[in-house]
Parts: sequence; structure tokens; C-alpha cells
Amino acid sequence: MTLLTWEEFAAERPDLAEAGRDLMYQFGVGLAFLSTVRRDGGPRLHPFCPVLIEGRLVAHIIPSQKRDDLDRDPRYALHSFATPDNEDAFYVTGEARRVADAELAGRAAVQFQAERGYESEPEGFSAGIFYEFLIGRCLVTRTTGRDDWHPRHSVWPGVAGS
Repeated sequence: MTLLTWEEFAAERPDLAEAGRDLMYQFGVGLAFLSTVRRDGGPRLHPFCPVLIEGRLVAHIIPSQKRDDLDRDPRYALHSFATPDNEDAFYVTGEARRVADAELAGRAAVQFQAERGYESEPEGFSAGIFYEFLIGRCLVTRTTGRDDWHPRHSVWPGVAGS
């Protein structure tokens, strides 16, 4: 599976990237659900706060089982929060990598805090690490409202098993 940065994904499918940005930021800050792989192979689901910065999809992950999962097995699935007026959804899968660029991590921390209106770094924030979420597959669902029996699905890449 080819893995793309957010910028590369957006260049290939700007329509899906725009939908993803809108759905992840529908409440003014990045919010989504992150699924990781537990040590026993089962799924683990968590709410988390993705940040789109400089063509990258990143998130600050504090010491946790979620972080342990990503360090052991980088596969993930991300799903947007439910919308208040319809059943639109954004879903991507791929692999997460620790952000090695300290300057990027610093800028991402500033953006994360600014998006939330924090005047200073929250307690325990420095123990966290930024991860970049590389994209291998995407699904965007568009609906006309609640109980839409004919949702429109856009899949990337458009291959069997997506």
C-alpha cells in the first residue's frame, strides 16, 4: 500500500481532502476517533485531536495505551465525529510515524494550543509526542440528511478491498 502525506493526498484527491478537513474541523478544532491495534490484535478506539499543519496530518499523543499501540504497530484508522445535521463521514487508514522534525513538532504544538485558545502549555503536554498519520485509504460519505437511504461514497484508491 502506498502511503501519502496529507499534502500528497490533497494533490491527488482535493475533493476528499477538503471534505476531510471540513469534517475533522466541524467543531472549530480537529476532532476525530482513532483506532489502533492492541497487543492482542484487537481494536482500540479513542477520541483524539488531529492537527492539519504544513500539508501534514499530525496529532499530539500523551503517554498512553494509544501511544504504545502506535509504537508497536503503526496501523491506524481515523473516523470523523458524527455531524449534527446529516450522516456525512470521513474515514482514512494508514500508518502513523513519530514526527522526527523538532521544529515541525514545535509549530504543531503552537497551532494545537492556538486552536484551543490555550494561553500556556497544558500540564503534562511536554510528555507527549507528535505523530504523523500517513494515508493509504480514504472513504468519504455524503448524505442529504438523517436517514438517507442512498448515501454517496467516494473511495480512494478505488480498488477492491478498500
